[in-house]
Amino acid sequence: MKQLRAELWMKWRALVSEQSQSGQTVAAFCRDRGIRNSQFYDWKKRLREGEAAKFVEVKLKEPSEHRTPVPDRYPAIEIRLGHGRSLLVEPGFDASHLRALLAVLETEA
Repeated sequence: MKQLRAELWMKWRALVSEQSQSGQTVAAFCRDRGIRNSQFYDWKKRLREGEAAKFVEVKLKEPSEHRTPVPDRYPAIEIRLGHGRSLLVEPGFDASHLRALLAVLETEA
């Protein structure tokens, strides 16, 4: 049940992000995908409210402050974003927080 709910939220998060980047109006986007406008706006509101409740502070470092992980000691993953930005994800990260952060960064880029 929890897995289905997470998948549903991920699906709508992707649809809202896709619409905002598509350049289409909500009406055109929904018509092309067979979605009711009211359903789209309802999910957009849910996502906005849900993300606001899970606010995560992000501190940016100057490029000279970026550290390179030592593979034996810190098996981290670097996610390279646009505009020379990157995220360093260490073991034990919360995947839902990472998805939320990436969604924010992608829409703000």
